[in-house]
Amino acid sequence: MCGATKGGLDLKGVDVDKEAVIQGQVLRGDEPVGGAYVRLLDSTGEFTAEVPTSATGHFRFFAAPGSWTLRTLAPKADPVDRQVVAQYGEVAEVAVTV
Repeated sequence: MCGATKGGLDLKGVDVDKEAVIQGQVLRGDEPVGGAYVRLLDSTGEFTAEVPTSATGHFRFFAAPGSWTLRTLAPKADPVDRQVVAQYGEVAEVAVTV
């Protein structure tokens, strides 16, 4: 996990033109949710990867271009699914509220 900076994750050292980046933050109300888990599921719903959120609720995936589902699992919350499209040259920013 890359270090979080104020306002989001730092993209220093990431060649966005050559990477399909999916990143975001998990929130409960206005508060970040550290220690949640975000899963990356492919277009068929198959599990691909999982990362824990940072203390500031941030997460990041480097994915192949295409359609993905983010499944967020947080304490005392139902799972939340969000659809996202990853593309080279773009950062898909996703805010997840649990």
